[in-house]
Amino acid sequence: MCLLFWSRLFDWQAALVVVKTSTFLRWHRKGFQLYWRWKSRGGRPPLPKEIRQLIARMVRENVTWGEERIADELSLKLGIYVSPRTIRKYWPQQPGIGSGRRRSASQHWKTFVRNHAQGIVACDFLLAVTAGFRILFVFVALEIGSRRILQCNVTAHPTAEWTLQQLRDAIPSDHPYQFLIHDRDTIFSSELDA
Repeated sequence: MCLLFWSRLFDWQAALVVVKTSTFLRWHRKGFQLYWRWKSRGGRPPLPKEIRQLIARMVRENVTWGEERIADELSLKLGIYVSPRTIRKYWPQQPGIGSGRRRSASQHWKTFVRNHAQGIVACDFLLAVTAGFRILFVFVALEIGSRRILQCNVTAHPTAEWTLQQLRDAIPSDHPYQFLIHDRDTIFSSELDA
């Protein structure tokens, strides 16, 4: 109905342009980019000035503290809940206040993985949707050093016991592994870590 109304007010046939398919797709991609840039503008508002000044003061007065320690102190003693990432964002960059962003660990993650790659196993679940729209959970255990898949299995209903059995099947009793990497999902129980 609306198009019919506009067609009476506007000579739409004179405005038609023939373009190549590639030109149309480029315009479509550009329009999508502009739309999502507009849609995702903004971000989180900055912390109040008093809290930013408090973070800077804590950094100056406690040079051995890292981001996590400052975030913990703020939450435990003052009830100000700020993530270590946010602390990192407001970490003072002036000379004499530390060397910018501080690490809480003694070595970078990349260095740790390179040094211990042969002793690390990583595991996680992937989701797979079947042709009948069933959701299946795919368990994958990977040796980091060789990037070899140790175990891969599928279930419709994963449990902590099932996951523990998959790791028992994947890792032999005389294994050289020292570290197991997984996310904080409750399916990875404390027995699994032990």
